Amino acid sequence: MSVTVKAIEPVKKALREYVNFGIDLYDGNDFFVPSLIFDEINTLIPSKNPAFDYCRAQSFMAYRNGKPAGRITAIINDRLNSTTGRKEARFGFVDFVDDCEVTDALFGAAEQWARDNGMTEMIGPMGFTDMDREGMLVEGFDEMGTMATIYNYPYYPAHVERLGYRKDTDWVEYRITIPDKVPEKMTRISEIVMKKYDLRILKYTSGKKIKRDYGQELFRLINETYANLYGYCSLTERQIDYYVDMYLSILRLDYVSVVVDSKGKLVGVGITLPSLSAALRKSRGRLFPLGWLHLLRAIRGHNDVIDLLLIAVAPEYQSKGVNALFFYDLLNLYIKNGVKYAETNLELESNSQVQSQWEYFERRQHRRRRAFRKQL
Repeated sequence: MSVTVKAIEPVKKALREYVNFGIDLYDGNDFFVPSLIFDEINTLIPSKNPAFDYCRAQSFMAYRNGKPAGRITAIINDRLNSTTGRKEARFGFVDFVDDCEVTDALFGAAEQWARDNGMTEMIGPMGFTDMDREGMLVEGFDEMGTMATIYNYPYYPAHVERLGYRKDTDWVEYRITIPDKVPEKMTRISEIVMKKYDLRILKYTSGKKIKRDYGQELFRLINETYANLYGYCSLTERQIDYYVDMYLSILRLDYVSVVVDSKGKLVGVGITLPSLSAALRKSRGRLFPLGWLHLLRAIRGHNDVIDLLLIAVAPEYQSKGVNALFFYDLLNLYIKNGVKYAETNLELESNSQVQSQWEYFERRQHRRRRAFRKQL
């Protein structure tokens, strides 16, 4: 029973098998949440993804006796490497059966491609940017994933460690119980902060209007806020245009909180979304024939779980209580709509400032994921 590895061309037909393998492998698993197939395919096509302006990538598939058995994409972010001075490749979009010969061959091909392109180390799982899924699950295998995070089987970490990869950093995630009312302390802090810094909360009902008013500025704020986070590479103007069009059109706008100063300058943004996990599972990552309907119902209908996608606050306002404004604004809406839980998604385990904002709530740290590093 032989294992072969094939380099995958970055075209839709070849990538469809690649992406579908990452879904079919989890058939029958109760906790896996697929990505949208068309979105993952487009992410891996240079003409579709503006990250290829400064990234190189090669995808590989492993086969045992002609049947798909694994997949991996090796990525070189030249722009980030020029900033850090490292010769670092990434591996991402990785899935494989529980077979050492398969992982040896699969990672061997990705690592050799990285060496051939002058790289001396490899980290992952990570994507082209922070907007892609990242981090291998190491705790919480019996917890439902989210649309923004990777799910993997428990055998994955053992395989990569056997290949010489070691922990580089961890992210943690929390499941927060929505309280019956807004905590008094949060209300008091929020009102003091708004008065002291002359801030106000904006609400939108039009996707076109929020894109026009703050679409570009929102992603520039993300660049500024996340600049020093692990592995972050600032988004280019072309990427900002790409993500504005991709994400702002699907948001439930009443679950978005925009904070501005007295002159209307963007100070912070909190983007939350009704959980799409159950809808993506029903659709198996496909929009058609009925996937779009499952997603629409999840966004517009009753949904008792919220995903906290991101919070970004301008550096000059950080540690000044601005984060409390987002929950001051949104909690009453969650309570009114019957929301019971919120998923925080990824937070660096060392980021105590972010984790301190959950002190108002009953919470449970239920998932942990890891980036691994290996010297090549």
